[in-house]
Amino acid sequence: MKISRFLFFGLPLIMSLNVQAQKNELAPDLSEVTNPKIWFVSNRKVTFDKAVYLDKKPGDGILWLSKSVFANCKIELDIKGRNEQGASFVGVAFHGLNDSTFDAIYFRPFNFKSPERRNHSVQYIAEPEYGWSRLREEFPGKFENEVNPLPDPDAWFHATISIEYPVVKVFVNGSESPSLTINQLSSRKQGWIGFWVGNTSDGYFKNLKISTF
Repeated sequence: MKISRFLFFGLPLIMSLNVQAQKNELAPDLSEVTNPKIWFVSNRKVTFDKAVYLDKKPGDGILWLSKSVFANCKIELDIKGRNEQGASFVGVAFHGLNDSTFDAIYFRPFNFKSPERRNHSVQYIAEPEYGWSRLREEFPGKFENEVNPLPDPDAWFHATISIEYPVVKVFVNGSESPSLTINQLSSRKQGWIGFWVGNTSDGYFKNLKISTF
């Protein structure tokens, strides 16, 4: 197993991750998400029953794959939010430094099929400097877009996030054309990866796979 592009802090962590690995791929065992030696949750309660669930609370919430640092990589996973206007923000944080400093790609399922708002369906942010409201005001249409093909806002959808600093591309449901392509605004080239939910949002996640370039 090649792990030269992963920076792990100690052999015990590598053993406890309980991953399936082929070449440069890691598939963490998500049934272990309540194990604090492997995962660290911020501002949410996390449970697992066939999928990871982060509950609703004010503020953002993140479940980090702790003590592991990733640089250029491809993140694949299945995500499920809610078709509730203004109440479902679900995605992935990456290049994380702490709970307030990270980049993220997230989705607004309630906008997927809205003719007026579907161009606000997938969003890039770089916290703490570049939240969605600042990006929409200063760079309208540059860091968010519609999702193609259109997923069912009430169902699971598959997301692939390709990170090759500074370029990030987001693909949905196996499409060969990205729904979003951006240049990162942060200067960090590596960091933690985690499941992310936005203010007052909950979310479901499964089938996480991380592949390095």
